[in-house]
Amino acid sequence: MSVKGGPSNDSNPTEVELDRLRKRIIELDDELIRLIGERKEVVLDIGRMKRDLGLPVMDPAREAQVVRRVAERSRELGVDEELTRDVIWRIISSARDTQNERTSSESSATPPT
Repeated sequence: MSVKGGPSNDSNPTEVELDRLRKRIIELDDELIRLIGERKEVVLDIGRMKRDLGLPVMDPAREAQVVRRVAERSRELGVDEELTRDVIWRIISSARDTQNERTSSESSATPPT
């Protein structure tokens, strides 16, 4: 028998379920982190291809198209559309900054011809 408010030898099903759900959150967070990293690598590959093709890094029309598509999918899947838009815009902004930093550092590392 446990003291009121103290730990018990018998696991309370609510505490067990809470612990299971918290572990699931950690798994989902890890998956989100992995996917963000993978997405960023693909974006950097696109940035390199744009550079090789002589295209600008920024493409506001394409960025808006991506956000609209994601918002539509969010609605279809019953996920908070505004939250999804905010997350995607943040990811796009970060990727754009990284592409711009790499472009700047590559330009400064290349001696003028």
